[in-house]
Amino acid sequence: MCLESETKSEEETRSRRAVQRAIGVQLQARSDIDAQHELERRRDFLCRVMQESGQTTLVLGISGGVDSTVAGRLAQLAVEKQREQGEQGRFIAMRLPYGEQQDADDADKALAFIQPDEVLDVNIKSASDTLLESLENGGMTFDDVHQRDFVLGNVKARQRMVAQYAVAGARGGLVIGTDQAAEALMGFFTKYGDGACDVAPLTGLSKRQVRLLGQELGAPDALVNKAPTADLESLAPQKLDEVALGVSYEEIDDFLENREVSERAFDTILTTYRRTEHKRRLPIAPD
Repeated sequence: MCLESETKSEEETRSRRAVQRAIGVQLQARSDIDAQHELERRRDFLCRVMQESGQTTLVLGISGGVDSTVAGRLAQLAVEKQREQGEQGRFIAMRLPYGEQQDADDADKALAFIQPDEVLDVNIKSASDTLLESLENGGMTFDDVHQRDFVLGNVKARQRMVAQYAVAGARGGLVIGTDQAAEALMGFFTKYGDGACDVAPLTGLSKRQVRLLGQELGAPDALVNKAPTADLESLAPQKLDEVALGVSYEEIDDFLENREVSERAFDTILTTYRRTEHKRRLPIAPD
């Protein structure tokens, strides 16, 4: 009986690891990276996309987190390389607060580090609130204040992308996304909000690998090691991602990098991955 139980446990473990590997491959995750090589590869990727698309500008919203800090610096390095090669290239960083941003100092630190060619400051509060008010005037109702706040959070994310695409459209630009493998795995982004972009230079990186690139770039430690927060819920400002996800980034990264994770973490991650599959797909069309 003990032997049968041990064999069954080993089979279950192998099965879980196989699922981990398959998902990691799908999300282009890797166990180990060379930080300097990845920085150069992803910078050159941005250059190549600009050249192939004929667009001359990169646009990105800077929140003050490590993802937008790393992506923003990569964008600036890419356009500087373009100019060194005699090509046109310009990076526009956007501040996109909703009212008063509680961690505005972090966004300022990020911009000081990135040194973008241009900074636009666009407050999305009025546009977001007006849209929600118009929905309610049109007959939209909510179950409670928490559901209303959740919907408003997604409206904020989509208003930010509307603003970035307005700038990109006016300046011949491409919108950069900050999605990395950890957020992709958990579906932790707003569909057609921060999940909408033209180019995603952080694709395939775990959260700890993004931090590693930030360290290699020389970003401030306070930004590299900052506890991540989407900060979309007005009723729960600065709510940590890990609280919302129910699992730590350490466990998410271990899952992506094909390292051993607890059964609880595995089940939470896999359930969330399957539940958010629609976010990672193109619009569903008839067969």
